[in-house]
Amino acid sequence: MSSLKATLGILAASLMLSGCIQGATYEATNTQNFKPRDKELLAKVSYVKTPVPEAFRRAIVDYHRKEAPGSIVVDSDNHYLYLVQANGKAIRYGITVGEEAMAWSGIAKIGSKTEWPPWHPTPGEISRLGVPKFVAPGPDNPMGSRALYLYSGGKDTLFRIHGTNQPEYIGASISSGCIRMTNEDVIDLYDRVGLNTVVVVLEPKHGDSPFNSALALQGGGANVQ
Repeated sequence: MSSLKATLGILAASLMLSGCIQGATYEATNTQNFKPRDKELLAKVSYVKTPVPEAFRRAIVDYHRKEAPGSIVVDSDNHYLYLVQANGKAIRYGITVGEEAMAWSGIAKIGSKTEWPPWHPTPGEISRLGVPKFVAPGPDNPMGSRALYLYSGGKDTLFRIHGTNQPEYIGASISSGCIRMTNEDVIDLYDRVGLNTVVVVLEPKHGDSPFNSALALQGGGANVQ
């Protein structure tokens, strides 16, 4: 998806969804929970801190699937990540995902966690994006403030849940397969989950969020339960 299409899609979703999102309790970022290094580096970012459209802001929502509390579910179709809670609730975060050809799906576990990670691009990313072999940690590193590394069968899948220096693409699919969150949201998620947390990444066209952002773009829409 081109940058223009991604931007227009997010703007359209925000307009179509205004007034139709019900049952979501939105959560503001509590910067008091940030570590001194987080505050220092986030104050130095050079990217524009584009506000996330309301549809993709962090919220407590009713949750209809049967995954165990504490597990993570990624609905790439609708650009949501859920951290399942008890009593039929979940914390829902807006995410950026890879275009379908670049995406990964399946069941994994968090094999390792890193604060302010470096970026080691894969050979494919180096070839495709023209990036260096190593990018040091910092406020404008594409990995952002946190990284959760997904393992399956004891092996690194090379897919991660991590921050981003492009918050304007939350709610869109762009040419990278990893799952991106705002730096503030990924800090929040990181602090809530531990190693071996189960992560379910739904297959493309298998998303089943009660609120369907794709339908909203087509003029339909649905309420969050």
